Amino acid sequence: MKKRIVLGATLAVTATLAVVATALGSSSKPAGAQVVPASSCGKLQYAGGGKPQFIVVSDLPLQGAGRALTIEMARAEAFILAQQHWKAGKYTIGFQSCDDSTAQTGAWDSGKCTANANAYARDKSVIGVVGTFNSGCAKLEIPINNRARGGPIAMVSPSNTYPGLTVGGPGTAPGEPKVYYPTGKRNYSRVVWTDQYQGAADGFFTRDNMHLKNVFILTDGQTYGLGIATLYKRALGKLGIKVAGFQKWDPNATSYESIATAIKSSGADGVFLGGIVCLNGGKVIKDVRAVNGAAFPMLLPDGFTPFSATGKTSGNASDGAFISYPGIPVTTLKGAGARFVAAFKKVNHGKLPDPYTAYAAQAMQVMLTTIAKSNGTRGSVSHGLYGLKVTNGILGNFSLDANGDTTLGAVSFGRMTGGNATFLKTIAPPVSFVKG
Repeated sequence: MKKRIVLGATLAVTATLAVVATALGSSSKPAGAQVVPASSCGKLQYAGGGKPQFIVVSDLPLQGAGRALTIEMARAEAFILAQQHWKAGKYTIGFQSCDDSTAQTGAWDSGKCTANANAYARDKSVIGVVGTFNSGCAKLEIPINNRARGGPIAMVSPSNTYPGLTVGGPGTAPGEPKVYYPTGKRNYSRVVWTDQYQGAADGFFTRDNMHLKNVFILTDGQTYGLGIATLYKRALGKLGIKVAGFQKWDPNATSYESIATAIKSSGADGVFLGGIVCLNGGKVIKDVRAVNGAAFPMLLPDGFTPFSATGKTSGNASDGAFISYPGIPVTTLKGAGARFVAAFKKVNHGKLPDPYTAYAAQAMQVMLTTIAKSNGTRGSVSHGLYGLKVTNGILGNFSLDANGDTTLGAVSFGRMTGGNATFLKTIAPPVSFVKG
């Protein structure tokens, strides 16, 4: 059975600025258990009456080149909870922002992801996780949360795009997704499309907008990077575009001149970088462009958001590169989405939220809705994710299917300039192409 919800009303800007300020900072009302040590999680945020019955945690990498984006995403999640007066139906909810990264790596860390998930599973007050940001971290956290006492802990990701977390098929590994759900019950969903859609859309953009015939593909070799690179390669094959080479870059290398030279020698007329910016992606861009020319055609997937991080780490060598990212620009959101953008901008120093920030806010809304409809147990919250139908949500109208995947499949494209990206178009690849 599908569950219909109407989210537009909850996005009315009814919270006072004082309440919003509390949501975006640390609370003066420490209540409930601290889910993990202070080295991983911030203070409990709560501005409701008494003590919260449950805690929803945010699990994102808050250090490294992309921290401006992930910190903003966590703030947006708290913002949504404040707008709903720290409640999900009859239940009072506190919030903690948790970090799954380390200063040493400047990115998500397998040890931190595992430790965080174990802490959530042990603390009975944790009823839901909004996260993770990176698919590799999700692969570690999902099965731990799946075995938590009291039923699996629900997870709603705003940004995981690796398809193997929810489905098998192209771009996934043997045994996926079953390996992530040891209890046999699902507890994970996401409000962002999978890389099966992004890879297909990137292929169409390469053919129809970049007009490339022979593309060199690079990958950082990580779960997300290898997955999107493989799916992009698959799309190129279906579209009749040649692949000049497929090579991994070492995130710890100090120079990528040899890779850049290999690209030039291959006769490629463009390059695709399957990976994330915080794994030395900016240096890869810089070296490839230094050898092949400042205008050498380049396509980047959403792992190179936020745009500012890509511009900064590449020394703006990314100027002119094309980039794909989720959904549509926040300036084109309608209804509840437009109201969220306007309201959040006021408490975000006048800055428009990043596209992924809108996805984080939507993920929190979905989490609070499933909690409100639950009987207050972890298992019932997880169960409520599947078949959920969202009407007038921040991202519009969509559903979460039986696998926990969204029915939204639009991919936007922009062109990089000075650490930003100018919107060009949106592509919604046919399902028959994506799945066929």
